[in-house]
Amino acid sequence: MSDILMKLHGNRLAAPLARALGLPKPVKLARAAGGYEARPFEGKSALLCAAAGGYAAAALRGVLEEAGAAVLAAPPDDERWQAAIVVMDATGCRAPADYRALYDAFHPVMRRMARNGRVLVLAPLHQAGGDPVQAAVARGVEGFSRSLGKELGRKGVCVNTAYAAADALDRLAGVVRFFCGAQSTYVSGQAVRVTARVAAPASAAPAAPRQVQVLAGKTALVTGGARGIGKAIVERLSQEGARVICLDVAGAAEEMRSTCAQYGAMPLSLDITAPGAPARLADFLRSEGGGVDILVHNAGVTRDRTLSNMQPQEWDLVVNVNFAAIAAIDAELLSRGLLREQGRIVYLSSISGVAGNFGQTNYAATKAALIGYAAAQAPLLAPRGICVNAIAPGFIETAMTAKLPFFTREVGSRLNALMQAGQPRDAAELVAFLSSPGACGVSGETIRVCGQGVMGA
Repeated sequence: MSDILMKLHGNRLAAPLARALGLPKPVKLARAAGGYEARPFEGKSALLCAAAGGYAAAALRGVLEEAGAAVLAAPPDDERWQAAIVVMDATGCRAPADYRALYDAFHPVMRRMARNGRVLVLAPLHQAGGDPVQAAVARGVEGFSRSLGKELGRKGVCVNTAYAAADALDRLAGVVRFFCGAQSTYVSGQAVRVTARVAAPASAAPAAPRQVQVLAGKTALVTGGARGIGKAIVERLSQEGARVICLDVAGAAEEMRSTCAQYGAMPLSLDITAPGAPARLADFLRSEGGGVDILVHNAGVTRDRTLSNMQPQEWDLVVNVNFAAIAAIDAELLSRGLLREQGRIVYLSSISGVAGNFGQTNYAATKAALIGYAAAQAPLLAPRGICVNAIAPGFIETAMTAKLPFFTREVGSRLNALMQAGQPRDAAELVAFLSSPGACGVSGETIRVCGQGVMGA
């Protein structure tokens, strides 16, 4: 779906009127069409800044150079230079006065940020029971990053924060590559914790000077995979070499066949809420290779209505599809050992689960439940090397949003720092990262794909 404001501003006759009316001028966002690249920053420079007393700068330099970037310690004198990647080691920020390092680092480059640039700020990971001032200062770094993202969003720049544990610096490669790359388009204003609590795989970030399929040899199950975001996830995981099983209901059989034919996936027609569905799914997975490495719970439904007008069957359907069936499937697969060691689970939550939404009490309850479920599951599965996370998409252009009234759709798509709607590919990119070996330091998190939307931001 084309962006009407981009078309207006790009039209020689309409542009003056759009400017006179003060209409937003969204930037065309850069997106990656292909899969993982071993040296994604080849030919780019990366500005690496650091607060005094930090512990991550050396590791960050190594990661950036390994990914092909020319690392700079200060902006060059060349007036033509623009900052495409800025990484800040703020792990040395422990007192209020240390915030000056943030100002000194970013003030000189604010007007020199390139369109579709990337900013990643590392903050110290606070331990429970530690110094409350240091904990507060660390959280303040996140507040700084969120505000910075809103200032730079008009240029298509995404700004994110990583709370990095001192013993998890070897887990930074995948995080830096994702949040500083084109794959993180529409992920902005987010904060993730990078820890060493999950056992790392043998190779967390392949770095050979060629394109590498990071999910080769893995089997993935994507529920609700026939269309929309689910279809984009099937495509993205297939691009990375995964053998994908696409599950959807019988009513989506034709679309499922098309998706599977297009991306070489295996179709599985199943209603996940039907009696005995988890056992049938488990039997299928056992017969088709003995289990899965990646489990993406994308299937979900809406039955929007104010609570006073909502019928019991509408409430029950949403709860059963969006959460009860997911918990039942997980229990079955885990009890039968069908999710392999070093596996990945990704739950599709929603911005509605973060902030709530009018007329979605049933939907918001289930999507918020998935956020809590991911956080609770993560430590239980960490000893097996399994990472568990959720993503929360905001306003994403799908067939469902295309049916909304024009003005409703326009408002929904503009209420974010990037001033436009996201694409299913944006959510799929985050799922692919969280499914990869490079995400071994990230577990128990919920990451929004919303362009730093106003709701829940």
